[in-house]
Amino acid sequence: MSTYGYIRVSTREQNEDRQLIALREMSVPEQNIYMDKQSGKDFNRPQYKKLVKKLKPDDLLCIKSIDRLGRNYTEILEQWRILTKEKKIDIAVLDMPLLDTRRGKDLMGTFLSDIVLQVLSFVAENERTNIRQRQAEGIAAAKARGVRFGRPPRPLPENYHSAYLRWKAGAITGTAAAKECGMPLSTFRYRAEIYENAPLFLER
Repeated sequence: MSTYGYIRVSTREQNEDRQLIALREMSVPEQNIYMDKQSGKDFNRPQYKKLVKKLKPDDLLCIKSIDRLGRNYTEILEQWRILTKEKKIDIAVLDMPLLDTRRGKDLMGTFLSDIVLQVLSFVAENERTNIRQRQAEGIAAAKARGVRFGRPPRPLPENYHSAYLRWKAGAITGTAAAKECGMPLSTFRYRAEIYENAPLFLER
């Protein structure tokens, strides 16, 4: 029997130390620890796939919590079935002793584990949904405050003011003005709208 560990963090900025410490306390060999820095929305993760290929019957897989395995209710249950029924391995969820397939292998123990697994899988997916909703609400609130997202616009070329004034006066076409400034016509018109509303425009 070999012992393996799996770690997942959602982004490269998140710290995996807490999970790593927990796996080391379970004496999981360093070479048997696999880690993905990826969303838990599905199981299309390179290190997880590599881990599953390595697993053999009676091996033990340790994870810190069920949401580190994934955050999709249906897919968590399916992966659990694949790992325990097809791969015939044991799984230990370290922060939930009831989700340790080495214990309570009788009918009652299996029944309780299945209930806990379904509840926690639902909680994991529900939290993922809540996170996305909070992000959307935060972005909407920031936009309402005037916060702009995305790349900052490039500085206007030095001749933009002159080309803009001649275009507004009808001396040249928008196409000609855009060409002078080295930008597409749509960009010239878009920047013109911003330019007109800029406080410095009145001072120039």
